[in-house]
Amino acid sequence: MTSRTTDVTDAHRQTHNSFSLSYFRQPLAVYAVAFACVIAFMGLGLVDPILPAISKQLHATPSQVELLFSSYNLVTGLAMIITGAVSSRIGFKSTLLTGLLIIVIFSALGGSAHSIAQIVWFRAGWGLGNALFIATALAVIVGVANGGTAGAIILYEAALGLGISVGPLLGGELGSISWRGPFYGVATLMALAFILVSVLLKKVPRSARRSSVTEPLRALRHKGLLTMGITAFLYNFGFFTLLAYTPFVLNMDAHHLGYVFFGWGVMLAITSVFVAPSLRVRFGTHTTLYGVLGLIALDLFVMGIGLASIPLLVTCVIVAGAFLGINNTVITTAVMDVSPFERPIASAAYSFVRFMGGAIAPWLSGKLAVWFNPHVPFYVGAFGVFLAIVTLVIGRRHLANV
Repeated sequence: MTSRTTDVTDAHRQTHNSFSLSYFRQPLAVYAVAFACVIAFMGLGLVDPILPAISKQLHATPSQVELLFSSYNLVTGLAMIITGAVSSRIGFKSTLLTGLLIIVIFSALGGSAHSIAQIVWFRAGWGLGNALFIATALAVIVGVANGGTAGAIILYEAALGLGISVGPLLGGELGSISWRGPFYGVATLMALAFILVSVLLKKVPRSARRSSVTEPLRALRHKGLLTMGITAFLYNFGFFTLLAYTPFVLNMDAHHLGYVFFGWGVMLAITSVFVAPSLRVRFGTHTTLYGVLGLIALDLFVMGIGLASIPLLVTCVIVAGAFLGINNTVITTAVMDVSPFERPIASAAYSFVRFMGGAIAPWLSGKLAVWFNPHVPFYVGAFGVFLAIVTLVIGRRHLANV
């Protein structure tokens, strides 16, 4: 057992070292897709700083405004089911470009909206494009990048972290001019990404066979994959409670909210790339996930207790970014290992489940604040993350491959 553990640890170290050496020696196509990933993931935190402004100017309640996250995540999750079937028929590059084009159209429409209902529907369309793009982007980067699968996942997570960090900053800067600015900004940047991917990404080989729409759903019969999906569902519940609800309790303008969540995103980006792989090698996937999920739950609980202290809330938001970055990388890598299915199928099944947590939490957090008090959403978010730990413990015997 000791010899096997040492071999596995050495293999992880070699993979991480290989990634480090090849990080700056990637084909231009990888950077084109990574750039598009950055812009796509901006959509996650871009609207964060402008939520209070939209609420005020369009006379909407917090729970109505938080539907911008719910509709986006709900459609993204549902659309994940069809991504494998689409990409296996029209090819990875065509699927990427279709997703990018849809995002360009619906983000521009969001900027031209005149009611909260219109924005919610346009964000739903944005979520469709997001699903087609992000589900395919990981497979493309894994296939084209240097450094092996682990290195490609870290590169993908780096793009995710950079996009999430820059999104609130851009949203805050443009949102301080008008809440419409961030939507038009993403449409412009995504149009640029569309051009870069069109030119630089050469023809990517199609899947060896055509996937069925039902395959991701059937894949969830695998108890290991289902365990990881439920864990991510519960973790995302806490994640999006923090992301969607916190702007309403910080009582800041779009400019300052942008800086707060920029700090959060920077921490997420740093730990996802430079800290998570080392922790995974040293402590293993299970122990790392137990520890970091426990810290996320504790962070949310402290936010609920210290709601009256703005400095404490800001500190907790930024610190949470560090924990979230570690969790994102470790859990994504684990999903790639846990089941015997092809990566696109496993990713689609897992993402379908996890995005549902991100769809429920934003709307529910606004309602809980009204039904009870402003502290309760954070407590419920913390409890959701705690249940993620319980799920991992119960399903541990199904995660032998991780």
